[in-house]
Amino acid sequence: MKYWKKLSHKEQDRRITDALQKNINYNDNIPIGVPVSKLDPTVFNEHVSFLKEAPLLRAFIQNPNHIGCHTMGESEPFFEGTQELEKEVIELLSVDLLKAKENSCDGYIATGGTEANIQAAWIYRNYFIQNFDAGIEEIALLSSADTHYSVSKAANLLHIRSIGVPVNDDTRIIVPELLDRALEDAMNDGVKYFIVFSNMATTMFGSVDDPDLFAQHLSKHGAAYKIHVDGAYGGFIYPVSCTNSTVNFQNPNVSSITLDAHKMLQAPYGTGVFLARKGLIEYVCTREAKYVSGMDSTLCGSRSGTNAIAVWMILYTYGAHGWYEKISKLQLRTKWLCDRLDAMNVGYYRHPDLNIVTIRAEYVPNAIAVKYGMVPDTHTNKPEWYKIVIMDHVDIEYLQEFIADMKVHHKTEVYAQ
Repeated sequence: MKYWKKLSHKEQDRRITDALQKNINYNDNIPIGVPVSKLDPTVFNEHVSFLKEAPLLRAFIQNPNHIGCHTMGESEPFFEGTQELEKEVIELLSVDLLKAKENSCDGYIATGGTEANIQAAWIYRNYFIQNFDAGIEEIALLSSADTHYSVSKAANLLHIRSIGVPVNDDTRIIVPELLDRALEDAMNDGVKYFIVFSNMATTMFGSVDDPDLFAQHLSKHGAAYKIHVDGAYGGFIYPVSCTNSTVNFQNPNVSSITLDAHKMLQAPYGTGVFLARKGLIEYVCTREAKYVSGMDSTLCGSRSGTNAIAVWMILYTYGAHGWYEKISKLQLRTKWLCDRLDAMNVGYYRHPDLNIVTIRAEYVPNAIAVKYGMVPDTHTNKPEWYKIVIMDHVDIEYLQEFIADMKVHHKTEVYAQ
């Protein structure tokens, strides 16, 4: 690992304090031309003693605005200190987690995976329009049927069609023959350019798509395409648990990746990550934002620099080895659960490198689903699946209680027969 080290709380405090000192100081250097300020001191007391030991809360009070994409060069000078920490995060994630070459990626801390996915679709829609003179009706989003609903949002907002390819009900893998058929139908209907969303752990199942499968079939049909990886759930676990993964920037078919820090990384809600190879984010540069230094190439515009600092702190608190230990612990808990489900002959899906277990609804009575907060695949019809996500708070003792309830139910079912 080149960047992903473990830093003590003292060293983190020093780095964040130095960064905040490079930002605008509203007491000493008052900017009268921009609508920015620290949080209202009438409501948020900046003089409480505990702030001395809480660098993230100090950043929250100082309220840095990280508008723009700082890896592209010029940015607002008022917040240059904390922008540097965000740039460190983008380089660490691109290089050490996702295997990019140094300084080969742009990116920013988004408000979540949904925004990051829409950002990708926006970029590639403009890429095809500007480079190929593509018409809107000639561009389509392509993904598996298990893909997150943010892809449908992107299609709706950008006025392009969305194509979902069916998956095998047991393996959750895209059916190649149906992918071929979907491509043939779309191209016969005038589609020439495809924006592919390849999943690095779907939200409901934790299933992982093979981006090379998309590339192989699209190339066979002579279609132009760009592949975006939606790692909103799996981005902070799959690259660690699957050591031979090709779902990263070493894969030439992958152009951009979404991560979601408010899931596995346990950052504050409203914290996602968008990463893309150099030369792509420029396709959505809003040059009308002339009053913003460096203009703006993000979907959200103004955004909290505190969220970027939170990601920075989490990554450097664990370091690469500490994060591997955390993920390994969750994997062991997940395997423990699956072993017991196997012993009861309960039908479920689990990707071997992820911490999601999705059980077929026929094995889960409604009372158990409600008691344990299991998430169904639908709230509008009769569920077919219920999901369990093994997070830090889902310890073995709680899982033991769940398994005990499941055993009682299944014994009752056997006796009833």
